[in-house]
Amino acid sequence: MAFAALSRSLLIGCRVALYVATVVGLGIGLSGCHSAQQLTPQQAAGKHLYKVRCAHCHEDNDLALKKIPPDLHGVFKHDTLPSGTPATDVTVRLNVLYGRGLMPGFVGRFDDEQMAALLAYLHTGLR
Repeated sequence: MAFAALSRSLLIGCRVALYVATVVGLGIGLSGCHSAQQLTPQQAAGKHLYKVRCAHCHEDNDLALKKIPPDLHGVFKHDTLPSGTPATDVTVRLNVLYGRGLMPGFVGRFDDEQMAALLAYLHTGLR
């Protein structure tokens, strides 16, 4: 009888330990999902500009372009742009304003503050 009680006690203890380990493990895993980087107000403004002026070609391709424009998220994580030019604020600014290849220029559509916001957002590499 004592052996049965001890076995039952160990079984319950193991189940509790497994439950606690599972809950703790899930808690750690879920916290990683919620640790997304918060955008500064400038980056958030840049994200909005990207969504309304860039994403329809560079993300959604809703114009059904035969040559799909490159994804710009993480563009500054590389030394060069997809075109082979250096991945710098200056070259991205020039590409946006004056166009490159099939991309038209957007001179007059971005003021300096908006361009700085767009670049700040692109530097985050976030979607």
